[in-house]
Amino acid sequence: MTAEKDAVATVAGLMALAARTAPKGRGQDSIVIAVLTKAQTKKLVAAMKSYGEANEAYRFFLRDAANIAAGDACVIIGATGRDAAGINCGACGYATCAEFLKAAQKAKAKKDSHPYRGPNCAIKMADLGIAVGSAAKTAQIHNTDNRIMFSAGSVAVALGLLGKDCTVAYAIPLSATGKNVFFDRVWPK
Repeated sequence: MTAEKDAVATVAGLMALAARTAPKGRGQDSIVIAVLTKAQTKKLVAAMKSYGEANEAYRFFLRDAANIAAGDACVIIGATGRDAAGINCGACGYATCAEFLKAAQKAKAKKDSHPYRGPNCAIKMADLGIAVGSAAKTAQIHNTDNRIMFSAGSVAVALGLLGKDCTVAYAIPLSATGKNVFFDRVWPK
């Protein structure tokens, strides 16, 4: 392992720390985090390729899988979005958190083919965005090439990499090379 690859592992840990300590609505932490080494990304890459090959609308998963494979590590940050913030804000589409929780329980029982599992508490989704932004900022501060990916995050949810209660996630692959592997990305044919 080179000094740069060791540094990427350190940055991944700092990103996890930044996501964990990011502000949360009502101080309720529903964030889940996984840090994958290059070796641990193989299962994620294979599943992304399979999903991209099977779904025309998601062919870009093939491109993103190549990016994950070219990276040195991957930080995955998700949320247990079916936890209610308890403020009856209505942003989820339901009048009360109790109605939201009832709908979430029904949805939990159904098998769904969508990349994410809803409904989700809007406050928890905002918390997820803040956590992902804090993590990406940490990578940038430490000059680590990175890219926020819906594709890899959704496959991580499907694989259960963040536990059975995670409903939405984003992945942030990391790289330390002379040229950013996430910049000139080639779209699959």
